[in-house]
Amino acid sequence: MKKTNTVTTCFVFTVLIFAGLMIFSTWAIAEEATPVKLPPPQTDGGKPLMQVLNDRASSREFSAEKLSMQVVSDLLWAAWGINRPETGKRTAPSARNRQEIDVYVASEDALYRYDAEAHQLIPVMNEDIRADTGKQEFVKTAPVNLIYVADFSKVSGESTEDKYFYAGADTGFISENVYLYCTSAGLATVVRGYVDKPALEKKMGLGPEKKVTLCQSVGYPKE
Repeated sequence: MKKTNTVTTCFVFTVLIFAGLMIFSTWAIAEEATPVKLPPPQTDGGKPLMQVLNDRASSREFSAEKLSMQVVSDLLWAAWGINRPETGKRTAPSARNRQEIDVYVASEDALYRYDAEAHQLIPVMNEDIRADTGKQEFVKTAPVNLIYVADFSKVSGESTEDKYFYAGADTGFISENVYLYCTSAGLATVVRGYVDKPALEKKMGLGPEKKVTLCQSVGYPKE
């Protein structure tokens, strides 16, 4: 009996070590990957604001067509880009300018984090996690799923209730920017709260101070 227990214990440790090495390998590959420099955002053109507000709507049906790098660039800049380089302030407001929201981009190829200062995508993991970003079927095939993450380490001196209030409001500003851009550019989008947030946070390897607030699917409208 003692020998059996020893063999079992060794087997369990071997499995755990192997799993740990696999996880470490995935993250190491992501960390070593080169950031994806986005083209400069195109800030001219587009539909008039009042027309965009009139046409704004949610859609849960997406074409499988991928978004071009220029469209991704314009989308992320509109969402949460820096529009005043001299101060580092963004296209959406945040409480006390803490800028505590991070925008992650889940695509068929990989998961990235948007670096607004350098206007580039930072590889996080080489895996398609779109299915983990929501419980509806369409999220698995939507070309892009944006994941909004609040970094509460940037929100000091506030109660837990206020931290979540500010994070929710700031996420709302960003997601509405996405709606307005998508309407102007002829894209479909829907913001989503039907997400297993703890499971997604674990999948993304987020620390205890980082919490998923919402997700948002983006793509071309389905014909």
